[in-house]
Amino acid sequence: MTHTTHKDQAESLGPIRCAVLTVSDTRTEETDTGGQLIKDLLIQSGNQVSRYRIVKDDAHQVRSAVSEWLSDEQVDAIIVSGSTGVAPRDIVPEAVLPLLEKQLPGFGELFRFLSFQEIGSAAMMSRAFAGTAKKKLVFCLPGSPHACRLAMERLILPELRHLLWTVQGQRSRG
Repeated sequence: MTHTTHKDQAESLGPIRCAVLTVSDTRTEETDTGGQLIKDLLIQSGNQVSRYRIVKDDAHQVRSAVSEWLSDEQVDAIIVSGSTGVAPRDIVPEAVLPLLEKQLPGFGELFRFLSFQEIGSAAMMSRAFAGTAKKKLVFCLPGSPHACRLAMERLILPELRHLLWTVQGQRSRG
């Protein structure tokens, strides 16, 4: 008899269908280096990018995009980059947190811990967070490519499949 772990069982999900939302008043598809990096890392890890959009630092636009994707059958996980700091225009936590059914406080804690190891006390300015809603995963990251890479490689990609399998009630997608 072979012992299978939850991570092994989660492999039955196949590629995870992800939506990538960049929040910025200045980025375009050509200059969205953080969003492009997230998309590239998702694809390189065998997942799919089923949706992509750039919106302004506007709570209504952010909430509208995330709400739309939470109801989209082609989206399993949403990754938002940008607007998670403490500047007056940083509005992603205020826009997205009310949409979550459950928060994953460990994500933000680990992200800030890993950031602290690299950039020192400035890591406290990040309000990166994650949670779940409608059996989907939602991750909100800073917009810098370095922060996106750190979150994707150290936290999101290693647990994406296992997290989704758990959130979806530990069964294969239909």
